[in-house]
Amino acid sequence: MWMDDSAGEVGRSVWKPAKFLVIGHRGNGMNILQSTDRRMKAIKENSILSFNTAAKFPVDFVEFDVQVTSDGIPVIFHDNFILTEENDAVQERRVTELSLCEFMGYGLQKEAGKVGKSLLRKSKEGRLMSWNVETDDSLCTLEEVFTQVNPRLGFNIELKFDDNIVYEEEHLVWTLRCILGVVFDHAGDRPIVFSSFQPDAALLVRKLQSNYPVFFLTNGGTEIYTDVRRNSLEEAIKLSLEGGLQGIVCAVKAIFRNPGAVNKIKESKLCLMTYGQLNNVPEAVYMQHLMGVEGVIVDFVEQITDAVSNLMSPGGNDKKQDGGEDEDSELLVPTTKESSRPVFSQRELSFLLKLIPELIQHQ
Repeated sequence: MWMDDSAGEVGRSVWKPAKFLVIGHRGNGMNILQSTDRRMKAIKENSILSFNTAAKFPVDFVEFDVQVTSDGIPVIFHDNFILTEENDAVQERRVTELSLCEFMGYGLQKEAGKVGKSLLRKSKEGRLMSWNVETDDSLCTLEEVFTQVNPRLGFNIELKFDDNIVYEEEHLVWTLRCILGVVFDHAGDRPIVFSSFQPDAALLVRKLQSNYPVFFLTNGGTEIYTDVRRNSLEEAIKLSLEGGLQGIVCAVKAIFRNPGAVNKIKESKLCLMTYGQLNNVPEAVYMQHLMGVEGVIVDFVEQITDAVSNLMSPGGNDKKQDGGEDEDSELLVPTTKESSRPVFSQRELSFLLKLIPELIQHQ
C-alpha cells in the first residue's frame, strides 16, 4: 500500500503511498447534526460500526480521534467536552477528566437493558442538539477498535488535544505512551499513520517511536493561533523537516488558495494529504490528484471511493494522448466514450490552478 524510502535526508525516512489514498473521516463520515444531508447523520461517527461500514468500500484508511481518560485508557472521541442533560440542566465534562467507566456511561450501552446518559452536541455556532443519528453505536476504546475493526483497514490515528491548553511535556509524553502501548500491543501488520494539530505532540510521537509515519495537521493559515507553527504551510514544512516527520495533512482550502505550496511540499520530500468538506466533491478530489496531493480524508466514503475508482482506473491516469504534439493537445487524462473523467490540457490545468484560489476566496 505504501513505500518507505529511507533515501531522504539524515534522520528522516520518506513515506510515500503506492497509490492515491482515500481515508474515511471518523469512519464512514463525521456527524453534522444540523445538516439537511442525511448522510451526515446516518451512522454515529468514531464508532466501530462506522469504521466497519467504511470497510465495505474500497477505502484505504479510516481516520479517528484519540484522547486518554484520567485513568490512562485511550478512547475514541472528537470533541474536547462530552455533554448530557440531567434534571433539565446541561452537564459538560472534559473527556480527559473522566475515568473510562464514566466515559463509557454515555450514549448507547453495550449491555442489554442498560441505559446510558443522553448525548448532546454543540455546533460551532453554539447551538445544542441531541446527538441523534439513524444508526447509533456505543462509544469505544482504541483497543476495541484494533480488535473489532476489519483488519484490512489502515488507521490514521489523530492525537487529539485542546487548542486552548498549553501542555507540559510530561503530560504529552504520558498521553502518548498510553496510546503507543495499545498500538504496539495490537497493531500487528495493520498500516498506521499518526497525525496531530498539536505541534509538540507530533514531534514527541516521532521521538518516541519510529515504526509509523507521523504527519503534522494544519489548516494552513485559514485560522490564526498563538502558536505560529500552526499558522502557515511554510511553518508546517519547517516543523516537519526539523522534526523528522513524514508529511503534512492540510485543509484543502489552503491548498486551493495556494497551489504553489504543493510543489514546495513535494520538493521537501514530504507526503501531502488533505481534509475538509471540499473533499466530498469528486471534481475537487480529482484536481488534487492532478496537483500531486497523495490522499484525501472524506465524509462521503461510498461516493468518493466510487468516483476515484472511475476517475483513476488503470490506463486512464495522467497519460499523453497518441499523436498529441503541442501543449494544448497533451491531455492529462484520455477521453473515451466510456469515460466520465474530466479532460484537461496543460494550459487548461494552469488556468484552473490560477482560478481556484480566486474561487475559494469568494466562497
